[in-house]
Amino acid sequence: MPTAAVPSAPDLASARPHSLTTPSTSSTPTAPDTVAVVAFDGISPFHLSVPCLVFGEDRTAEGEHRYRLVVCGVEPGPLRTSAGFGIHVDHGLAALRRAQIIVVPSWRDDLAPAPPALLAALQAAHRRGARIVGLCLGAFVLAEAGLLDGRAATTHWALAQEFARRYPRVLPRPEVLYVEDGSVLTSAGTAAGIDCCLHLLRQQHGAEVANRAARRMVVAPHRQGGQAQYIQQPVALSVRGDRLAPLLQWLGERLHQTHTLEALAERAVMSPRTFTRRFRQSTGTTVGQWLQNQRIALAQRLLEGGDQSIEAVAIEAGFGSAVSLRQHFSASLGIAPSAYRRQFRRTE
Repeated sequence: MPTAAVPSAPDLASARPHSLTTPSTSSTPTAPDTVAVVAFDGISPFHLSVPCLVFGEDRTAEGEHRYRLVVCGVEPGPLRTSAGFGIHVDHGLAALRRAQIIVVPSWRDDLAPAPPALLAALQAAHRRGARIVGLCLGAFVLAEAGLLDGRAATTHWALAQEFARRYPRVLPRPEVLYVEDGSVLTSAGTAAGIDCCLHLLRQQHGAEVANRAARRMVVAPHRQGGQAQYIQQPVALSVRGDRLAPLLQWLGERLHQTHTLEALAERAVMSPRTFTRRFRQSTGTTVGQWLQNQRIALAQRLLEGGDQSIEAVAIEAGFGSAVSLRQHFSASLGIAPSAYRRQFRRTE
């Protein structure tokens, strides 16, 4: 379940609910996780391609897949797509019994009931501890299976009201890009599915791996704005052409310094009230939240790629002390900085 965040850094950062799974710190080599993607008749090729691109084409330096990707249907065989061409799936729902991650990448636009066999397979996978992901309208399938009862969830904004009407036991988060509650994740529409899948990749293999995957797809490693983030994850936000772009670049180069709202508003030649409103319009978040996200992101990069002490990382990233870094890093990512370094330190 989402947990209350530790109080934020003393200058401007503010905390929000979050729930992240702590990555394993074991150094014992393990077989790649199996990711099962559920296809169905009439599926959108774009929605199907999202988890396939993130989990199916992300390779290690040795050329091996980090995941074993399996596309399955209710039954093996041919399926039509919404784009007018067909696909063939070789696997049925039995593939879900072996998967550590199961993705329902969307659902039919008419929101027709899901086949009972699919619902039962998802329920069984959830009981044994698999992570279940519903992208876009895939959240409707997870809700129909009862996996979202009492949990926070989101879906495409255009059908958020219908989602809330159909499933009153779900805690709707229509304003977010994606949300993780326990072992279940849901995302908003279309491109938000990429954000959600990159979030999982980042959790399991670190920020640098997720950033490389994002660069290959020519997308932002993590977006803010629109259906604003519920799970906090840092990202260097691009706002080219916006009046605040020079200020954000300037701030990004001075994360180690203390900044006040009044000083930043003066630098932007705005009143504090106008500056606060314009900042949220441009970034989708508050000044303090943006600063904390950027500081966590910098700390991740320093921990992954350097030999600095935790104290030195804390100072360079703007947290001031190792104690403060540990508090905010653990609250945001669910793992201590030292454990994160052991798990994700780059060796290439």
